[in-house]
Amino acid sequence: MKVVKTIDEVRAQVREWRAQGLTVGLVPTMGYLHEGHASLIDASHRDNDRTVVSDFVNPMQFGPTEDLESYPRDIERDAKLVEEHGGDIIFNPEPSEMYHEGFSSFVDMTVLTQELCGLSRPVHFRGVCTVVSKLFNIVKPDRAYFGKKDAQQLAVIRHMVDDLNMDIEIIGCPIVREADGLAKSSRNTYLSEAEREAALVLSKAVFLGMDMVKKGEKDCSAIIGEMKKLIESEPLARIDYVKIVDCATMQQITCLDRPALCAMAAYIGSTRLIDNFFTEDV
Repeated sequence: MKVVKTIDEVRAQVREWRAQGLTVGLVPTMGYLHEGHASLIDASHRDNDRTVVSDFVNPMQFGPTEDLESYPRDIERDAKLVEEHGGDIIFNPEPSEMYHEGFSSFVDMTVLTQELCGLSRPVHFRGVCTVVSKLFNIVKPDRAYFGKKDAQQLAVIRHMVDDLNMDIEIIGCPIVREADGLAKSSRNTYLSEAEREAALVLSKAVFLGMDMVKKGEKDCSAIIGEMKKLIESEPLARIDYVKIVDCATMQQITCLDRPALCAMAAYIGSTRLIDNFFTEDV
């Protein structure tokens, strides 16, 4: 396993693999890897002959008041995890390698990006679509792997691949949780001990919503109301949104009469965390 810094290095290695008839998987990440990322690498290692893991904190998807500078980074730690889980290359470029001077081309989307996280993070998905498109062009993988915790991102990437006729299979992998239920996230490292305990209210709300769906509740407002009530009972929590949307369009629905996503974002102290469940998984 090796760490490479340039686009030319990645392309040269992938060309060599292709000449040998090997398949290639890509796991796009922003680094500071945890067990959730490891599950994506495991899936790629299982499905493909070779796996590329991108490790790049993408400045384009951060707003001016967001945590770009403080976002955790540790390439040596990441390299150890990637090697342990069967990855073959880490692509760890500098921002200047991905966005040269004068860079002015972007990949954007409407509809799917205008709800949920798109409301409070208006530049986020343009940054995601642009960097993922670049990674797809650089690596040209057979398959790419994304976690279902970032459910809106997964839907956006799938839609982009379909709209732009990209010959890549997009694989969504289940949320990986801590033993107490908290969804794995690189931003969990921001939490104090008290905030870490308070953050459990998010997964508790997810499990409550899932239980209501399992028992036959179809009224979205009833499910959302109970989930919000639980989150609001935690003094350190501040809700950004709790919504139920159509899986295909990311638009809000009122009744569970189709495949749906129940998604939330909340601040625990100053840290914004997300969690969700798909009704089809209940």
